Amino acid sequence: MVKHLTKRAVREAQKSWGEGVLKIGESFSKNEDYKSVTEEFVNQHYGYKEGIVLFKPTIASIEQFRDTFEKAISYFISGNPKFPEDLGFALRPWKTIKFRNAGIIHIKNHAVAMGNYFFTDFNGDETKVEYTFAYFLSENGSLKINVHHSSLPFKANKKK
Repeated sequence: MVKHLTKRAVREAQKSWGEGVLKIGESFSKNEDYKSVTEEFVNQHYGYKEGIVLFKPTIASIEQFRDTFEKAISYFISGNPKFPEDLGFALRPWKTIKFRNAGIIHIKNHAVAMGNYFFTDFNGDETKVEYTFAYFLSENGSLKINVHHSSLPFKANKKK
């Protein structure tokens, strides 16, 4: 439980989010109940039960915005025929996830963090992703995400 939203609380929430994504992939790899793990992860980290969540995941072009619990679950683990583009982002699995904040702004019970996070797979390949997460302090004292925007960095076309 968080009593006051602080930059430290945001960093702890980011660490927990990364560990949660890793746990989903590990559960999938071990043939465990990864669906329940994913539902718990989304409920713990996102504010769908409390209100609107604006979620724009990295690898989505048809169903770009995931404004429901069902759509978020599909992005992380796929398997929902309504969203055929979903490949199960959290199922890769990833070995490490590290956040590097460009900055965190917090005002009262809300915060916004922006920066890069780095996803490293078990082959050692690293994917750099840009993110903006907005957090709020829920009534029960947990930090929840209500805005999540991720994208791959811009690559300029080289002139010939």
